[in-house]
Amino acid sequence: MKPTKTTLLCAALALTFGLPALGEELAAKKPRATTRESRTARPEAAPDAKDYSELSGQVVYQVLLAEMALQRGKTEFASQAYADLAVRSRDPAILQRAIEVAGHARRLDLVLELARLWVEVEPDSQRAQQVLVGVLIMSNQLEGLAPQLIRLLEADKDALPANLLALNRMFARSPDRQAVLQLISQACKPFFGLAEAHYAVAVAASAADQQEQALAEARQALAQRPDWEAAALLEAQILAKKSPAEAIRSLQRFVERHPGARDAQLQLARVLVAEKRYSEARRQFEQLLLAYPDNPDVVFPVAILALQENDTALAEKQLKHLVTLDFQHKSAPYYYLGQITEEGKRSDEALAYYRQVGPGEHYLPAQVRSAAILSRSGKLDEARKQLREAADRSPELGVQLSIAEAALLRDAKQNEAALELLEQELGKQPEQPELLYESALLAERLGRVEQMESRLRKLIELQPDSAQAYNALGYSYADRNIRLPEARQLIEKALQLAPNDPFILDSMGWVLYRQGDLEGALGYLQRAHSQRPDPEIAAHTGEVLWMLGRKEEARHTLREAQKKDPSSEILTEAIKRFAP
Repeated sequence: MKPTKTTLLCAALALTFGLPALGEELAAKKPRATTRESRTARPEAAPDAKDYSELSGQVVYQVLLAEMALQRGKTEFASQAYADLAVRSRDPAILQRAIEVAGHARRLDLVLELARLWVEVEPDSQRAQQVLVGVLIMSNQLEGLAPQLIRLLEADKDALPANLLALNRMFARSPDRQAVLQLISQACKPFFGLAEAHYAVAVAASAADQQEQALAEARQALAQRPDWEAAALLEAQILAKKSPAEAIRSLQRFVERHPGARDAQLQLARVLVAEKRYSEARRQFEQLLLAYPDNPDVVFPVAILALQENDTALAEKQLKHLVTLDFQHKSAPYYYLGQITEEGKRSDEALAYYRQVGPGEHYLPAQVRSAAILSRSGKLDEARKQLREAADRSPELGVQLSIAEAALLRDAKQNEAALELLEQELGKQPEQPELLYESALLAERLGRVEQMESRLRKLIELQPDSAQAYNALGYSYADRNIRLPEARQLIEKALQLAPNDPFILDSMGWVLYRQGDLEGALGYLQRAHSQRPDPEIAAHTGEVLWMLGRKEEARHTLREAQKKDPSSEILTEAIKRFAP
């Protein structure tokens, strides 16, 4: 059968060693004559690959022996028996079966030897060429492979463009990207009249970090096929590694010349979002939405961009439309709809959406958020039950769901019950890092300082790169105004591990404040507050400003923070003390 499209070349890539019952077929054939005369009449002639009536009894016996060994799992014996027979007989059918069995036995060295013999016996066999190319690729023996690749490419003119595009996939696992580039360049050179040949070289060059060559080849492909979106996207991808702005301009030029290029316009919109050029991205998405109102690849990004710009009305509209379309991953839109309705105080709708979130990255936050809604509605027991049922359904999330349940108890001022719950879980997993950390924080809330310290020190021992553990212990000392040198040392260690964490920056500011370095403290606190306007960070910043005599700034900082978090007890207390 003539291969269609990429069959010819992909056969070399997908070199799979199936085990058809060729041995049984061989063994069932009538033995050929075994006289000296018959053996010497045609010493070099191999039997036809589809006619085994000339095979000798010895050959049939050895085939049966090898097949029986294979059935009994003795793959090494079977592969060697077939290899010996193939070398002696030089029979193409036996060679093919020997290669299959050697491949099953993971004898790549034997496969290569037999494949070379098969090509020698049948130099015009496309299948033999495919197998040889495939095994050379699998064994990363790329040198000298170009001629065979060129022959395979030339063998199927109709599929040549598609086969050129498949070249890089054949070498996806090859570690030497420079060697791959050299080989693909050689193999594609006879076909440079086709844009696909330049495209293949561009992909290989980019993977080998030869970006100038990659860009030149991508542009050559685009010059030969000016309306080819794949080449335009590749050019932009290469440009983006050096200059996202250049990539954007490249896509803009292509889209202006080809307004119907949906994939290019969609990529342009995505790159604009990545560069935070939201208004430009939105214009692109709006145009796409007019042309493709029912395309999930358009509708979903429009909804997410609307969320980023706080346009919840548009986001909700598009997300609701999205879940009516043929879209595989509906958990994401259901989760975002839950968020929108939860923030809009439409709790029943939010719960309904969260319930439709299935397994995956949004499942845990959906469970936690819906439990929090129930708890805020005075249904703490129902919320806890939901989290426990979720843990039964997804045991791999058990730790996170237990921590979420403890958080519900903590928020309900049931700190003892929360700690007891975590203690039960720690009894099952005494070295689980998240349980150690959360139980340490709860222990401190309850004034169990020794328990807190032992948990955090154990966590540091288990995870010496845990910035949060160093920070929690250091801040605990600083907040209680004890062991300040050690507190500072711990927080400095945390800062080395996570230099831009706003909570660690806050801790550093707080320990400096406790040590009397007000100016140094303010610098860290303001950095932390600019990154994360958290109520506690705001309270610390306000206190330090007040102590520096900058009382109006302190009042302003605290009042602005309270506007965002009116229920914060920390801010309420700070305002009573410093900004009455």
